[in-house]
Amino acid sequence: MSEEQILVIQRSLFDELGAFQGINHDLERYLRIFLDGKNNFFTPRGPAETNPALKQLIPYAIFTYEDKVLRYTRGGKSGEQRLAAKMSIGIGGHINDTDGTHGAFNNSTYLNAVNREISEELQLGGPFSQKAVALLNDDSNDVGKVHLGVVHIVRLSSPEVSPNETAIAEPRLCSISELEAESARLETWSQICLTHLTRLLSM
Repeated sequence: MSEEQILVIQRSLFDELGAFQGINHDLERYLRIFLDGKNNFFTPRGPAETNPALKQLIPYAIFTYEDKVLRYTRGGKSGEQRLAAKMSIGIGGHINDTDGTHGAFNNSTYLNAVNREISEELQLGGPFSQKAVALLNDDSNDVGKVHLGVVHIVRLSSPEVSPNETAIAEPRLCSISELEAESARLETWSQICLTHLTRLLSM
């Protein structure tokens, strides 16, 4: 079986546009350039995971129902073993070459990857709406140095949520106060999003 091909941008492009730590709400400016076919390409996942000269573009979806947010624990078969057993409020995944067309990726096919990830990871009890609201970067650790998140808020019409794979364990809808009490157990991306969650949910 051939190795998974994932979408990346050059770290130098991120630096040129203005690298940041944490959340950035100027999403449209960055994403328009990142999703321009001349600025991204697909590469084997294995080498990219340890190459900080590349940034893997990762949709990171936060699911909300009424005033609660979905929280889960990353199972032992999580695709990112460096995050296994951590709690998370984000469902994320790589953009693959099969999501795009003709070996390139652009804005018109980006949502294909987002919706594929959602359907692969979760079974939802009803329709949903979703919106990209921010960028997320964390260069404080080895995982974050090679990833760049696009935060999506997914609004559910039903509280019925169940996992579609073993990487998603113990999913539960939690209040913001409950998440804050568990913050030390959250992966760093989720900790960063939790700090900004009220604003993210209002967008």
